[in-house]
Amino acid sequence: MLNLILLQDAAAQPQGSSWTFWIMMLLIFVVFYFFMIRPQTKKQKELQKQREAMKKGDKVVTAGGIYGEIKEVQDNALLITIAKDVTIKVDKGSVYVSADEAQQAPKEEKK
Repeated sequence: MLNLILLQDAAAQPQGSSWTFWIMMLLIFVVFYFFMIRPQTKKQKELQKQREAMKKGDKVVTAGGIYGEIKEVQDNALLITIAKDVTIKVDKGSVYVSADEAQQAPKEEKK
C-alpha cells in the first residue's frame, strides 16, 4: 500500500521541477559571485598594487601589528626600521600601508 502511494506521488510531480532546481542553483551561484567572490578578488588586487608600490620611506604596519618605516625594498622582503638602530626583515605579504598613509592616499589621487 505504501509503495502504491509513493509511486502515485512520484508520477504526480511536474516535469519542470528539475529545471527549477538548476535555475535556483545558478541564481545562488551568481549571488555568491557578486556579493562574496568578486569583492574579495578586488581587495586582493588592490592590496597587491599597494605592496608593489611600496618604496623607501613609506610607513607600514606588519601583520603582527608592528609599525615602522621601510628602509630597503628587496624582491620578496622589506627591511623595516621600527626604532632607532633597530631594523627587521619582513616578508612583503605580511606588510600593509599604515593607516596614516592610507588616509592621505585618496586625497592625493583626487587632485
